[in-house]
Amino acid sequence: MLILNPTAHTRPVLYLVIPCYNEEKVLPITAPLFLTKINALISGDLISSDSRILFVNDGSKDRTWNIIQTLSKESPYYCGISLSRNRGHQNALLAGLMEARDQCDITISIDSDGQDDINAIDEMIAAYNDGCEVVYGVRNNRDTDKRFKRITAEGYYKLLNLMGSEIVFNHADYRLLSSRVLRELAEFKEVNLFLRGMIPLVGFKSTSVYYKREERIAGESHYPLKKMLALAFDGITSLSVKPIRMITMFGVLIAFLSFIGIIWAVIGDLLGNTVSGWASTVCIICFMGGIQLLCLGVIGEYIGKIYLETKHRPRYIISERTSDTDDSL
Repeated sequence: MLILNPTAHTRPVLYLVIPCYNEEKVLPITAPLFLTKINALISGDLISSDSRILFVNDGSKDRTWNIIQTLSKESPYYCGISLSRNRGHQNALLAGLMEARDQCDITISIDSDGQDDINAIDEMIAAYNDGCEVVYGVRNNRDTDKRFKRITAEGYYKLLNLMGSEIVFNHADYRLLSSRVLRELAEFKEVNLFLRGMIPLVGFKSTSVYYKREERIAGESHYPLKKMLALAFDGITSLSVKPIRMITMFGVLIAFLSFIGIIWAVIGDLLGNTVSGWASTVCIICFMGGIQLLCLGVIGEYIGKIYLETKHRPRYIISERTSDTDDSL
């Protein structure tokens, strides 16, 4: 019999990777849910008893890290790392994945707020046993989103695909990755992270699992409109150069129209039909000035990202591990 995944018959070691930022209100509620799921999977002989729940404290300003440390003392299935400062969700998630890659067969990344259906984990593991190295958790609807967020989010996914980015529609960061994928992902060295677009670039066999996303269990969302817009722009500029090409094509179009305008102005002058007009002149100057500033802004964003990449600064720094505390006891 052909075994599609070599660890499938030996029960894979699973690490749940959970980024946390100021989650003191929600962690006491969701952490037991994650533990119950891990225990159920172990009892069902689906994963190894060496599996763990790995929390990543992203420089929280509240008691999040204290709670993670307490949890790690209550059960051996809990463990955690703490970043030296807030580095953002994508960097925190990557830190957890890289921490787990040499200790597990598969990782499943999931948010700590309880919105993602943890029962979809069973389907993800089943897909992995069938030979998939990447399993995307995809929302089957956006009923829990407000109308504005639903329209903008769906429009954003369509825009990214239009820009040539390989991104799974309605997929965030709830996904299964095999250790093989994690090793290859570690070779991606860019500082400007957008994992939703990077994972498809790694390749390997993949599939999707669909689930209903619920309301946040407790606390407040840490992704206001400003952060969502920043993530959206990072996604476009990190994965696609089409905006630069669009500027070039737009410049060619404007140059062509300007050339026609010059011919028209010269002919009008020769025929004596020219009429001086202040309004038309101001409109043209304002239009061209606005277009130029917009284009310079887009180009500046790309140059800024190149500047950050050339510095080769670390994407994150781990300051503490719960295992360090355990060893000292």
